[in-house]
Amino acid sequence: MKLIAIARKEFRQIGRDRRTLLILLFVPAFILLLFGYALNFDIRHVRLAVDDRDRSAASRSLIAAFVNSGYFDLVAEVDEKETTRLMDRDEVRAVLVIPGDFSRALRTGRPAPVQVLLNGDNATTATTVMGYSLTIIRGESAKYAPPSAAPPITIEPRIWYNPELRSALFLVPGLIAYIAMITAVVSTALSIVREKERGTMEQVRMAPLDAASFVVGKTIPYFVVSLASALGIVVVSMVLFGMPMRGSWLLLLAALSLFLVGALGLGLMISSIADTQQVAFQVALLVSFLPTLMLSGFVFPIASMPRALQLVTYAVPARYFLVALRAIVLKGAGLEVYWTDLLALAGFAVVVLALASVRLQRQWV
Repeated sequence: MKLIAIARKEFRQIGRDRRTLLILLFVPAFILLLFGYALNFDIRHVRLAVDDRDRSAASRSLIAAFVNSGYFDLVAEVDEKETTRLMDRDEVRAVLVIPGDFSRALRTGRPAPVQVLLNGDNATTATTVMGYSLTIIRGESAKYAPPSAAPPITIEPRIWYNPELRSALFLVPGLIAYIAMITAVVSTALSIVREKERGTMEQVRMAPLDAASFVVGKTIPYFVVSLASALGIVVVSMVLFGMPMRGSWLLLLAALSLFLVGALGLGLMISSIADTQQVAFQVALLVSFLPTLMLSGFVFPIASMPRALQLVTYAVPARYFLVALRAIVLKGAGLEVYWTDLLALAGFAVVVLALASVRLQRQWV
């Protein structure tokens, strides 16, 4: 009977703490759905551009072999100048270059080399795409020669931005976003809740201060600390892991600042909702850890995710930050390549700071 009484009391206590109950019930289901759909190592829907300088039946057959494989989506026909622009903008992940004498070489029995340009900022994806390309070209080459003969179509791969396919150059930018996001969100998520638990929130309300000023004032110290920490991570990554800096430090500072302001605003919004530091910490990890790891393109390519999950990724700020960070650090690209991503980061920061201010304003009165 004593056990039943204790169990009944605990059930009542859990029922009263609805936010904790919601986390306990929602988080496992959320993790299952997220990992079940996003945890996919198959690389599909690779954005392919073609530079066909031959314009023959043989070249069209090779292009069709890539498209019909199910791994590539033909998104553009390009020339040499357009190739650089699209690769810098990350609008294509691979470019198939077919030389002008391709069909003539096949007719005369000479080797017919084709070039495959790959975006190497994601070393894992580039390696997989290279394997797909080799398999497709070997299959197409078999049409023109008996099995015992040397394949007439050969592939000349060229990796852009990361010629050695070093995994560190892919992982380190993602880790920078991951670490910065978690530290910024968690630090501010606990700040207002700490005021509530210590009883100092009432004193703040009595001061001649509005909610917007309070939010900005809370953000500034954490922004300075988080920015210094993030820049320290960047410098350490360059020293220890050989991460290059091919772009502008000023643009890197702007991208980091916009990303951190949005992350800090998200933490403040969580802090305005939660009543205890424990709940704030759990929610902060939930909204920063999993989306940044799973839905930003850091580990798993967004193009390989289901369409519904791809739409969710547009609400993940790390998605835009990673595009800008890799463009600055690895590609040395200019602002014209990723200005839309910076604009998205700025929009996210404005929205979450405004929501945090509105939420606190309601509690202010």
